[in-house]
Amino acid sequence: MSNLEEKTLKKEKLYSGKVIDLYLEEVELPNGKTSKREIVKHPGAVAVIALTQDEKIVMVQQYRKALERTIVEIPAGKLEKNEDPKEAALRELEEETGYTSPSLQKVISFYTSPGFADELIHLYIADGIEPLAEKKQLDEDEFVDVMLVSLEEAQDLVESHEIYDAKTAYAVQYLQLLHKSGGGK
Repeated sequence: MSNLEEKTLKKEKLYSGKVIDLYLEEVELPNGKTSKREIVKHPGAVAVIALTQDEKIVMVQQYRKALERTIVEIPAGKLEKNEDPKEAALRELEEETGYTSPSLQKVISFYTSPGFADELIHLYIADGIEPLAEKKQLDEDEFVDVMLVSLEEAQDLVESHEIYDAKTAYAVQYLQLLHKSGGGK
């Protein structure tokens, strides 16, 4: 046990839902005192930076109830139980955008909000995407509008807060770094 680790003394499941489970944990702090932690358990997610032949980024507009607004995001979705992240990334790309890719490459995995949640997003990049012959069905409670934007337009969307989530802002920054280094789009 590191000198910063918090030992769980008691764990209570408060809620079990379709996407998350919520736990209340009593922990022993490094100084010996106790505290409570509210922990969100999430199965993980995938996200895709999808690039067309003419260097456009495929994004989706989606209403996010937690924010009470529509934002622009890269295609993404929740992992199903025991699902391979790369397969999930391709599934989400196809379902949300109507595009597919012969090549998905892992960029990075990162935690979204480690202060209270264990959600881990696996980010992929798909170059040279192609439209599907037949569009796949979205989840029955999912509604999105697909849009193609240049890197410059994506930067403007970040500045105007139309792109307002971490995974998409990260994706735009990643593409900016690639562009500056001469490594691609």
